Amino acid sequence: MRVVAAILASLFLTPASGGDLSGEERRIVAAVDARREPAIELLKQTVDMPSATENLAGVRRVGSVYARELEALGFETRWVDLPAAMARAGHLVAAHRGSRGRRLLLIGHLDTVLEKEPFRREGDRAYGSGASDMKGGNLVIVEALRALYAAGALGDRQITVVLTGDEEDAGLPPSVAREALQALARDSDAALAFEGSSPGVAVVGRRGVGTWRLHVTGEQAHSSGIFREERGDGAIYETARILAQIHDELREPYLTINPSVIVGGTDVAYDTASKSGTALGKTNVIPREVRVEGDIRYLSAAQLDAARERMTAIVAKHLPRTGARIEVVGEYPAMTPTDANRGLLAALDRVSRDLGDGEVVAQDPAERGAGDVSFVAEGLACLDGLGAVGGNEHAPGEYVDLGTLPALTKRAALLIYRLTR
Repeated sequence: MRVVAAILASLFLTPASGGDLSGEERRIVAAVDARREPAIELLKQTVDMPSATENLAGVRRVGSVYARELEALGFETRWVDLPAAMARAGHLVAAHRGSRGRRLLLIGHLDTVLEKEPFRREGDRAYGSGASDMKGGNLVIVEALRALYAAGALGDRQITVVLTGDEEDAGLPPSVAREALQALARDSDAALAFEGSSPGVAVVGRRGVGTWRLHVTGEQAHSSGIFREERGDGAIYETARILAQIHDELREPYLTINPSVIVGGTDVAYDTASKSGTALGKTNVIPREVRVEGDIRYLSAAQLDAARERMTAIVAKHLPRTGARIEVVGEYPAMTPTDANRGLLAALDRVSRDLGDGEVVAQDPAERGAGDVSFVAEGLACLDGLGAVGGNEHAPGEYVDLGTLPALTKRAALLIYRLTR
């Protein structure tokens, strides 16, 4: 059973080292330094393995590399398969058994958006598909745990690593795709996620993301009759009214509503799976149908519920001789900022200061997209943004900053060390 958030927050705010590194902590730091070049070689090995979400064999192949590395540190590994119909590779779970200290869940992912751009090194930058998002973040997890192992600091501690195989394009339904992750969270006291890092900040809140679909109808008739009561305003004007009201009336912090595709006319065909469609219309005909689809982002379930209610009310106020219905579905939950999350941030800030790397503050949730940590954030202390520093994620020329990797690995290792004491 998870400890209540308020108790966790007070625990995480307790300094663990008195402001200086202990002897064991110095040994952990030295172990990271001893692995600088071998760590980069491990990064190269994984980056050179194509593992886009749809490349199921490639995702599993990358998972086998991390399984090998974690088994050498005393972790038991297993592969979680997903139903074949979901067309997703599944997840790697690695567990270090223990009964002392807080139980930690470390989260990363194996899949990438693009693939087949090989590893290449130019000074302190390493380029390649997934170099930053998130094979660099996975490297921080593995090398931090290796440093703890080398210093004899893993001991009787419960640490579970989950590397999902479909973070970039989660299998549907999410309740099945993330069932294993959520089950492991129920046996943990805190979760640390290793999506990309930004200097001086970490993530205590991420917005959730969902989909909304709007279907609007009007009465097809000769265009000369538009605006008359007996002919009405047509589907396109009704759609314009709805979108304009949503645009003007649903403005608040952390809520965004984006119409990403629209198809309208007399004859409309729209495919939800491919997000594409066709429309036919003549200039002298009042349009009969419009379909719109987009995304909605929110910082809490309550914000999503309120937005859904307001959008539904706007849709219900039809122009003459038109009709419309809207569906708003939350897909990725939000990671709502909590005191427990801020307690973890305080612990990270203390580690960073003790390492001489300066303060760490909360990043604006509006600057982060959805992530796997959100699936475990309800009732569990969570912190994200602990992975690698890089750029051009989801695009050609993706890179990771090799010069910052040792400091980020030390920071992660000491945070894990202190939280499990």
